[in-house]
Amino acid sequence: MVEKGQKITLEITDMSDLGQGIGRTDGLAVFVDGAVKGDKAEAEITKVKKRYAIAEMTSLIEPSKHRIEAECPYFAECGGCSLSGVDYEGQLELKEEQLRQKLIRLGGIEDPVIEKIAAMECESKAGPVRFRNKAVLSIGPGGKVGFVQAKTNRVYDCSECLIQTDAAMAAAEALRRFLAEEQITVWNPKKGKGLMRQMIVKTAFGSGEVMVVLVINGKEIPGIEKLVGYLDDSIYEAGYSLESVILNINKDKNGPAMGDKCITVAGKNTIIDKAGGLKFEISPRSFYQTNPAQMITLYDKAREFAGLTGNETILDLYCGTGTIGLWCVDKAGFVIGIESEKQAILDANRNAVINGITNAAYICGKAEVELKKIIERKTPEHESKDGPDFKTQLAERARNATVAFVDPPRAGCDPALLDAIADSAVERIVYVSCDPATLARDIKILTGKGFRFIKAAPVDMFPRSTHCEVVVSMSRGGSRL
Repeated sequence: MVEKGQKITLEITDMSDLGQGIGRTDGLAVFVDGAVKGDKAEAEITKVKKRYAIAEMTSLIEPSKHRIEAECPYFAECGGCSLSGVDYEGQLELKEEQLRQKLIRLGGIEDPVIEKIAAMECESKAGPVRFRNKAVLSIGPGGKVGFVQAKTNRVYDCSECLIQTDAAMAAAEALRRFLAEEQITVWNPKKGKGLMRQMIVKTAFGSGEVMVVLVINGKEIPGIEKLVGYLDDSIYEAGYSLESVILNINKDKNGPAMGDKCITVAGKNTIIDKAGGLKFEISPRSFYQTNPAQMITLYDKAREFAGLTGNETILDLYCGTGTIGLWCVDKAGFVIGIESEKQAILDANRNAVINGITNAAYICGKAEVELKKIIERKTPEHESKDGPDFKTQLAERARNATVAFVDPPRAGCDPALLDAIADSAVERIVYVSCDPATLARDIKILTGKGFRFIKAAPVDMFPRSTHCEVVVSMSRGGSRL
């Protein structure tokens, strides 16, 4: 029986999302702070639960071959890059194996076919740097601008972050300077008071344009003109161009990170990124892949798995701003995108327009509701002299769609959507996921509805963390692509 205060010796065989090493003793999983996969360590139990225990490493008996000294000086305090103590080769091996185990245990797939993980090029042993195009910076007491420490609500002040762009770090320093000079209150999550909540910096790698979104609990920021000036100067010195400054109003204490209302206080409403010969408008609330280099790898793999011949109608479900469908539309007949976020649908339509794409249409609403609705739409008994109206044409296309792209949030697909896909004419599913666990769960449901898992292709979108993006190919009836 494991007890608090007990010292044990463990072989570390896995790692958690928070970067804890995982070993087992007497059949109990033990999460060990400070340990990495491959270590042999002595640890002291600090907490015992029914199904697991927490421990701290007291001595390293034999280090893992993948253990390294973290490059980031904030690694121990910040906790954002949980695999900073593991070399890049070890990170990739860990992600492949975690995906494999989830597909086996949660997906019910005995021997899943998994392609070698698509890695990023890098010179550092610890992994790539400056690859994220979006920084979400929290604001804390004393003018702190940084990241919320793991397992706490405290903001850790980071003047440097290896995975963020120079533009984001320059914007953070400009905000620190402004807060030091002005009497501006900062958000207290426990009390639900204070003006400044977060600063989000979006950097378009393909154009060099930058958007700064200031999330506030109020109507305005006193002295905003001074802050805009500081931001403009700092971002320019970092080699980028500040094109948009947005106020996002969020007065909800327990709600999402951003509110619904956005006010443009300087520059444009959106910025433009360029990738793969396409232009994409990025708005304050829209989702856009945070690793633009690997986005190309991810979308190319999705297009490959779709097996397009040029005539297919594609259902792009949870389409966001339409990026995956637009990436593939030149190889398809038509794309129908469905997304519940209104602003994302507006962005998707704009992205189609600015790229001269006419064989794509977008619907705002919950994917599980709108897909069923459009497929069940009845064709009018008597057509007008001009032929079927647009909605009728769209319904006919949707009923004949043979390929579905599914790119849900981390929670995975709504079960009703999986039912709707199974009831449709879709023959091939390309599932893009940022959470292998919910992916595996949904795969198991789909296999029970007549689809077969073909293969998975992991793409390392999030180096230095345990997170991994995965593209999966599924086919109705089981034929391999």
